[in-house]
Amino acid sequence: MGLLKPNFPPVDPETFLDRPFMDRLRVLGAHWAEYGFGTPKILNIIYLVKVAVLHIALGVTIATTTSGLGVFDITTWWNQPIVYQKLVLWTMLLEILGLGGSWGPLAGHFKPMTGGFHFWLKPDTLRMAPWPDKIPFTGGDRRTLFDVTLYAAILINMIVALVVPAVDNTTLEALRPGSAGLVNPAALYSLIAMVVVMGLRDKVVFLGGRSEQYLPAVVFFAVMPFIDMIVALKLLIVIVWVGAGVSKLGHHFSMVIPPMLSNTPWLPFKRVKRAHYRRFPDDMRPSVLAGGVGHVLGTVVEIITPLVLLFSTNRTLTLCAVVLMVAFHLFIFSTFPLAVPLEWNILFAYAAVFLFWGFPAWDGFGVADATTPWAIVLAVAVMLFFPILGNLRPDLVSFLPSMRQYAGNWASATWAFAPGAEEKLEEFVVRGAQNTRTQLLGSYPPDVADVVMHQLMGWRSLHSQGRALFSLMQRELGDDINTYTLREAEFSCNSILGFNFGDGHFHNKHLIDALQRRCDFAPGEFIVAWIESQPIHKGTQEYQIIDAALGVVERGTYQVKDAINTQPWLPDGPIPFDVHSRANVAPLAGTRYAQASASTATGTASPDTDEMANR
Repeated sequence: MGLLKPNFPPVDPETFLDRPFMDRLRVLGAHWAEYGFGTPKILNIIYLVKVAVLHIALGVTIATTTSGLGVFDITTWWNQPIVYQKLVLWTMLLEILGLGGSWGPLAGHFKPMTGGFHFWLKPDTLRMAPWPDKIPFTGGDRRTLFDVTLYAAILINMIVALVVPAVDNTTLEALRPGSAGLVNPAALYSLIAMVVVMGLRDKVVFLGGRSEQYLPAVVFFAVMPFIDMIVALKLLIVIVWVGAGVSKLGHHFSMVIPPMLSNTPWLPFKRVKRAHYRRFPDDMRPSVLAGGVGHVLGTVVEIITPLVLLFSTNRTLTLCAVVLMVAFHLFIFSTFPLAVPLEWNILFAYAAVFLFWGFPAWDGFGVADATTPWAIVLAVAVMLFFPILGNLRPDLVSFLPSMRQYAGNWASATWAFAPGAEEKLEEFVVRGAQNTRTQLLGSYPPDVADVVMHQLMGWRSLHSQGRALFSLMQRELGDDINTYTLREAEFSCNSILGFNFGDGHFHNKHLIDALQRRCDFAPGEFIVAWIESQPIHKGTQEYQIIDAALGVVERGTYQVKDAINTQPWLPDGPIPFDVHSRANVAPLAGTRYAQASASTATGTASPDTDEMANR
């Protein structure tokens, strides 16, 4: 893999689609194990330039110069609270514009590379309210002029908050004489209110701005006394870290490590990449080394080190913990994980230094030093609510506010289109980009674009969900799986909504219904295998099979151990499923809805009458 030349899989593009689908998965999964996405290194340089110039250089310049500080005098501003506040606001602005995470080819954005504002400033694009049937004035799925105006107002408000003069704070001035002050809270109240309203109108924009993490910080900026603000910010980042660490305790995270390291541009040694699989290429389950890297260097560090930072009053121990967390985030940054949360990792690395070394517990910024303990207790309760609920009932909460970042335990889906049916998305859905494959056609011939699209499914097959999703598709489509067009739903969702961060809740049945209202797919034309995250206290995951025209035609569960113990290309056939309900529908051409295979499903299939009635 060179600077400009990609490392293309060892297949003949002209005959690639003639091969059985599972054979395609096996070849591309093995290629991913050695080369990752195989993108030219110039792409990684583009990402680095974006972060260095747009996020760091421009962000620091704005944060310092608008606060009366010298941009190059790092010793005077690294521990200035207003700089930290403005870098949080700047990062949130980049994220909600679509210029942060989920940007570029590694997130399925090819032309244009930016989702975000290309979609959310465009009327009639899709809008996904979290509770449209429960919250008044949030129903519907079309972006209105109100939504566009609200989104634009949020952007303007963020810019205003970045540039308005600072306000003095007596506590800060007493502790740090000559301080540059704090962001004016008057500029934050309207921002908080508008982001909340936007979240009720469109969860995609809300989470696209990473509001589940940055909005609490903005609230603390606006309403808390200075010392309590610092303590609350410490608790917020510790909850994010520990929550992510706890979510990695299951089986899924070990399966994240090998494909993530395989895509790491600075790791050119195929032997090292292969070592993270049990016996490449015949046994592609994670090796003991992968489990050790994930749970020792990852999970343990992410749980224990933040707690050390929160409670330590020892300078040496605190400094070591700060350095460890900075290294932790820089390592994640260097792997260029899909969804590319690069800016997030840079900000969190800086936050570790600013919060725990700039305002250490021994200087009066420990948890016990809060001046309004009741406010801190309330803030902690609110911040813990969604992680606890999301781990127990993942169907109710996105994995982002659940603080389950990159743990491998995701709601996921695979889309399957009858030949030609995918083109309906191009024709009838208003959006800021074309289908992912169509975006690729500007740079690649059609047969090469087809291989690239399959690489994404090769990546998915290396994760636990991939085994389950492709098992469901095998059961439903039978031999037609070789002729249907299968798509990785996360990337297709990106081309329709403008953002995805690995969360299948963005493309659950609500989105499928919205697409059906626009495209009017015939039965069997658009089929979705969709699975929910694993609850922390269960060994099963729930699944749905959705026909866009008919609704949910099957529900059930499967054992996670069955998914992690098989190979990506399913050499022994689909994993077992426990079918809880089955819609009573007639056989469809090209599908096998009338057949419940006794060899791959247990339980009693019964009509899903509620779903069919809702249709």
